[in-house]
Amino acid sequence: MSGRNSPVAAYLGLGGNLGDPAAAMATALRRLDAHAAITVAAVSSLYRTPPWGKTDQPDFLNAVARLDTHLAPRALLEALLAVERGLDRVRGERWGPRPIDLDILLHGTATVAEPGLSVPHPRMLERAFVLLPLAEIAPDLRVAGAAIAAHAARVDASGVVRLPGGGDWWRKKQG
Repeated sequence: MSGRNSPVAAYLGLGGNLGDPAAAMATALRRLDAHAAITVAAVSSLYRTPPWGKTDQPDFLNAVARLDTHLAPRALLEALLAVERGLDRVRGERWGPRPIDLDILLHGTATVAEPGLSVPHPRMLERAFVLLPLAEIAPDLRVAGAAIAAHAARVDASGVVRLPGGGDWWRKKQG
């Protein structure tokens, strides 16, 4: 990390559907914000969304956050995985139930294709649970030749519900 370099805007997808996913996501955001090389700059509202991929499980809560970071994509991924482990995330069935899930959606203008890390996230433009919260905090952000708001307008958002409370939900005391 170099104090002379400007931070990069990275967008993070958050989700979970076991236990208290809102509390887990709030804890994850607070832990990330406490990291010396990460600042949580913006957070979307919470969204209740039907499961994607494997549908015989509870609905998810999802959100998107903008992180300003000095970490390279791989180092950011390692920080996210450490937060997940600290919140008892055990990797199991693909698209299966989980207490917390943290995914790098975008990392500045970087394109990364490495084992275990793809940036931009390869399926983000297919998923309403990513596009709707991302459009809430960065509607004019351009990805794949169009603004996020335009991508969000064309995706099937049936069953996705924006919960009241706005983007400060993660700063509020739980319980």
